[in-house]
Amino acid sequence: MDVHASLLSAVGETPLVRLNRVTARLSTPVYAKLEYVNPGGSVKDRAALSMVSAAEEAGLLAPGGTIVEGTSGNTGVGLAMVAAQRGYRCVFTLPDKTSAEKIAVLRAYGAEVVVCPSGLPLEHPDHVFNTAVRIAAERPGGWHANQYDNAANPAAHYRTTGPEIWRQTDGRITHLVAGVGTGGTLTGAGEYLREAAGGRVTVVGADPEASVYGGGDGRPYFVESIGHVLHPETVEDRWPESYRPEAVDRIERIGDRESLLTARRLAREEGLLVGGSAGTAVAAALRVAAEAGPDDLVVVVLPDSGRNYLSTVHDDAWLRHWGFLDGDGGGPVVGEAGSVPIGPRLRPADTVRQALDVLAGPSGARPGREGAALVTVAGTGRPVTGPDVVGSVTARRLREAVDSGAARPEDALSAHLAPAPPAFGVGEPAVEALRALDAARGEVALVLLDGHAHALVDRAALRAVVEGVPGTTAAGDRPEVPRTRPEPAHR
Repeated sequence: MDVHASLLSAVGETPLVRLNRVTARLSTPVYAKLEYVNPGGSVKDRAALSMVSAAEEAGLLAPGGTIVEGTSGNTGVGLAMVAAQRGYRCVFTLPDKTSAEKIAVLRAYGAEVVVCPSGLPLEHPDHVFNTAVRIAAERPGGWHANQYDNAANPAAHYRTTGPEIWRQTDGRITHLVAGVGTGGTLTGAGEYLREAAGGRVTVVGADPEASVYGGGDGRPYFVESIGHVLHPETVEDRWPESYRPEAVDRIERIGDRESLLTARRLAREEGLLVGGSAGTAVAAALRVAAEAGPDDLVVVVLPDSGRNYLSTVHDDAWLRHWGFLDGDGGGPVVGEAGSVPIGPRLRPADTVRQALDVLAGPSGARPGREGAALVTVAGTGRPVTGPDVVGSVTARRLREAVDSGAARPEDALSAHLAPAPPAFGVGEPAVEALRALDAARGEVALVLLDGHAHALVDRAALRAVVEGVPGTTAAGDRPEVPRTRPEPAHR
């Protein structure tokens, strides 16, 4: 009988499928390794099984023990699946930006989920990683999987993923493309394929544009489970031991927009429902194939299913809110309203005195109204995403607080913040933004373009565009908010 003794023996041996429509103008064949057909739904099943087996052999995980891991979701699902098969309890710490679907899946496996704030420096005790370490130490029989530094992670791909690709392509592969998260897939499979081909295979890492792996500034981005974020207050930037940079020949940096829209193209043009990190990998693979020749063969790893991202990557309203989609043609959108540049940016740890000094300067002046500053968790030297904005302040509000004794000049600004302005994507309907601003009795809103705080728009400008007078605003000098590129046409 063609059966498996248990679910765990079904991990691996995933199919390799040629891409056809998204590669229509390319002479180089591109094949996708469909890791989402693993029983737990992602490439992380391989690492999860490998890490648990290695821990058992080393005596680190005893019967009845508890598996603990910090994860963005997929590794947790793989570990939860293994735990269910082998009788372990499991606890997972996740950042609060993790999709609701992933959290629901973990709980469906019986796992305990601890959601942690995502905007913390690595040294903070409540960081996802540190919380996992603490829980593992506190629980009797606790074992911290630590996928980032666990040698069994890349070993799984050296032992299984690499050999499968070599066999499936009959040794013809010339380029391997995969996203860089923990680095396990790229390092393990890449090292095997290089050895098998005598160095002939080029290993390419697909990385979010902002990730530090490829030279980005480490600011937050919107593609989950990939890349490396660097909080501006992190003291030491520690890279995973699972990632060996010498195993990678080059890095392709892919922006959020290209990643997300490529993932949507794969669903609509190839029938492959995948997540945003698969979009990153395929976007990189298409660049590689465009430079290669007809005798080359590119393999790209698709790490997980789009079923985990139905409320994000594959949801028009979510994409439109964060400024990744234009309007649907049904009426004027926020990006068509006149806008003004964002003023000075402060951080919660700045003092009231520092804020007043900044707001008194030329950059604090706002035409037509008193200058308001955005307060963000990110350093001022890099772009700010919408979630980075934690509040706003005005010089008048701060001066009144100081004069009344409610604030001292040396106080941290965090104690005296007004709420952050409401945020709208450039492609959201202007009438809805105006209605929300009226309901909140607000005067100004944040305009998001590709997830970043791009500009400010006031109520008068929104009302003008809704009433058919585009570009009119009481705010004076107005930069153009660029319309986003249209979503790729679906043939």
